[in-house]
Amino acid sequence: MAKLQYQCTMSLDGFIAGPGGDMSWLAAHLGPDPTAERIMRQTGALLVGRRTFGGDDPYKGTEHEGEPYGGGWDGPQFVLTHHVPDAPVPGVTFVTDLDSAVTAAKAAAGHRNVGVLGAQVAAQCLRAGLLDEIYVSVVPVLLGDGTRLFDHPGGTRIRLEQLELTQTPGAATFVFRVLR
Repeated sequence: MAKLQYQCTMSLDGFIAGPGGDMSWLAAHLGPDPTAERIMRQTGALLVGRRTFGGDDPYKGTEHEGEPYGGGWDGPQFVLTHHVPDAPVPGVTFVTDLDSAVTAAKAAAGHRNVGVLGAQVAAQCLRAGLLDEIYVSVVPVLLGDGTRLFDHPGGTRIRLEQLELTQTPGAATFVFRVLR
């Protein structure tokens, strides 16, 4: 059965995107990473937030601009949105409600994981009790502002169990199980 796994890279101060959704900071931290490559192989479909899907691209200006994980992954994408575009996008299904999006992404993923991309869609999955794991690569940069890994005004406590920690020269990567 497919697991829902929030997948992201985060600055040391807790941001997955800079101010205004800026992702240019990430380009300096992209490179060979055996853990990330394994996670991509284990991912059968993506569940993506609309702002993430249409947002800034760390691969902007390269041959892999607009490709998930810079061309390192290929498969079906399900974009959660309130406004389905008129023109279809190859390989992308736009879905207007979380339950339908999760059901479709899990069916498409088969025995592999569903990679959840975007802080808001991940938070929705957490609130609904649907998120199984968090994969986060922490890189050595401070952004000072932007989109947090997880933001819940007023606070809430989500218990996690660490499953894995790997280190490369440029990152510490964690995999956590969401405890319910």
